[in-house]
Amino acid sequence: MKANPYWQLLQLAFPIILANAAVPILGLVDTAVIGQTGTASDLGAIALASLVFSFVYWGFGFLRMGTTGFIAQAAGARQHNELHALVFRTLAIALGIGLSLILLQSPIHWAATQLLGASADINTGVQDYFYIRIWGAPATLITFALLGMLIGMGWTRQLLYVQLLLNGLNILFNMLFVLSWEMGVKGIALGTLCAEWITVFFALVLVFKKMNIPAPLQRFRRLKQRIFNSARLWALFQVNSDIMIRTLALISSFAWFAKQGADLGDPVLAANHILLQFVSLSAFFLDGFANVAEMRAGQAYGAKNKTRFQTEVRQTTYLAAFFALLLSVLIFSFGSIILPWFSQDIEVQQLAIHYVPYAALYILLSFAAFQLDGVFIGATQSRPMRNATLLALVILVCVGTWWSHRFANAGLWSALIVCIIIRALVLIAYYPHLLRHFQPQR
Repeated sequence: MKANPYWQLLQLAFPIILANAAVPILGLVDTAVIGQTGTASDLGAIALASLVFSFVYWGFGFLRMGTTGFIAQAAGARQHNELHALVFRTLAIALGIGLSLILLQSPIHWAATQLLGASADINTGVQDYFYIRIWGAPATLITFALLGMLIGMGWTRQLLYVQLLLNGLNILFNMLFVLSWEMGVKGIALGTLCAEWITVFFALVLVFKKMNIPAPLQRFRRLKQRIFNSARLWALFQVNSDIMIRTLALISSFAWFAKQGADLGDPVLAANHILLQFVSLSAFFLDGFANVAEMRAGQAYGAKNKTRFQTEVRQTTYLAAFFALLLSVLIFSFGSIILPWFSQDIEVQQLAIHYVPYAALYILLSFAAFQLDGVFIGATQSRPMRNATLLALVILVCVGTWWSHRFANAGLWSALIVCIIIRALVLIAYYPHLLRHFQPQR
C-alpha cells in the first residue's frame, strides 16, 4: 500500500519545526538563568550581546540555505563524488569565515558598541560576553553548513537531534556556570561556547557517517582538485552572495518597520513588537514546509525530473497554505486572550488587539513567499530571491512612509503585508523561467 505523500511531507517537516522551536526556548532559559543571579545591567548585556551575534550570524545564513540547494541537487542527480566534494567545500568556507570573524573580533566589537550606544555597565557586560563567545564562530558557522546538508539530504530527524543537543548542552552549561559557579554574563557566554564546539563535533561525525565518509582526510585528499574547482567555487559564491544580500534586505525590512513604529510612539512600538512575536512563531512552522520544499524540489531539479519537481512544489505548497490558514485563524481568534501574557500595560494591550487582524492576514499571505523561497533555494536560483526581497524593501520604505504618515500604524502594517505579497509575485513571475531548466519530456 502506497504511503500518503502528504503524511511523508509532514514527517519531514515536523522535526524541522521542533528544531526551530527550540531556538527561542534557549533565549528564554538564558534570560531566566541570568535573572536569578544577575542585575538589570547583566540582563541588558545578554540581550544586546545576543543581538550582535544574531545579526552577524544571520548574515552568514547562506551557509545553511545555499548548502541545502547544492546538496539536494547533487543527491537528486546521484553525483556521489560531487556530493562529497560539496561537503568539504562548504565546510572549508564556513571554517574560513569563522576564523576571519575571530581575527576581526576587535573591530566588530567596536562597531557594535558604537551602534548600540548602551550604558557603561551594559557595555562592560557585552564586552565580557562577546570576547568569550566569538571563539565559537567557526563551530557555529560549520554547524550552519552541516544543518544545510542534513536538510538537503532529507535527514530531518538527525537535524532535530543536533539542535536538541546544542540547546540541551547550552542550558546545562549555563545552569552550571551561572547558578552553581556564579560566573554571571561570562558564564552564559562560556556555556554557549562549550555547547557550540561539542555540538559541531557531534554533527560532523553524524554527517560523515550518514554520507559514508569513514576516512574524511583521505577522502579530502582524493577529491581536493574537485573541491577547489574554480567554476564550482564561483557558482557557490554567486548563490551565497545573492542569499546574503537577500538576508540583509530582509533584516533591514523588519528593522525599518520597528523604527517607523517607534516614531509613532512607545506604545505602538511595544504593541508591534508583541505582534511580531506571533509572526515569528508562525514562521517556525512555515519554515519547516519551506525547508522540505528546498530538499524535495532541489532533488527533483538535480535529477532533471520536471513532473516530480512540479509535484513536490504543489504538494508542499498545499500543506504550507493549510497551516498558514490554521495559524492565522488561531491568531485572529485567540490573539486577544494571549496578549495580556506579554504586557500588563492596558494601552499596549488595546493597541495590539486592534492590530491583531493585520498580523493574522500577514501570516496567512506569507506562506507563498516562504514556499517560493524554498523552491528557488532548492534550485540554487538565488538571483530572483535577491531581486524580489530588494524590490519589496524599496516598496516597503516608500509606501510605508506614505501610508504611516496618512494612516498611522494601520498604514505601516498594510505596507508590510504589501511587502510580503510583492516578494511572492516577483518569484511567481520568475517561476516559468525555472521550469525551462528541464528538457522537454519525450
